[in-house]
Amino acid sequence: MKISQKGLYALQAMMMLARKYQQGTIRIRDIAYEENLPEKFLELILLELKNARIVESVRGAKGGYQLRRDPADIHLSEIIRLIDGPLAPFGDADQLRVLIDRDIPHRALYQVFLDVRDAAAHILEHTTLADLISGAEPRSAKRGKRKRKSAASVLAMVGGGSKGE
Repeated sequence: MKISQKGLYALQAMMMLARKYQQGTIRIRDIAYEENLPEKFLELILLELKNARIVESVRGAKGGYQLRRDPADIHLSEIIRLIDGPLAPFGDADQLRVLIDRDIPHRALYQVFLDVRDAAAHILEHTTLADLISGAEPRSAKRGKRKRKSAASVLAMVGGGSKGE
């Protein structure tokens, strides 16, 4: 799984909308300013989220964007799949299962990729926007005593580009 810069921006914008849930619409300009995101790129991202019926927009002087559903009902996996495509390193889980069945010499390798995909999918499918904005410690941090990564190291993991890169 590779989360693009676009995917990261989408998650940041969605977190901001979740923090402002039930406070009315938020203008793109305000989201971009608060989250330090490029406004024109954010417009495209929000349009994609609107077309997927995750956010809704209101036109006019008091217009802007807001979540269509409660933040507790929006899972990270939904946003990531929409923006960046499948969670698996090789397409989807079914594609990996086919490789496991057919490519006997490399079965163990593909099984590792499937296990990684399943673990990542499990975390992303069970983490909501409400979880992210609650201030509680993320589930993954509770598993063990790991050093927290800085924002710079997280950004270094984020790949640029679009789906399929």
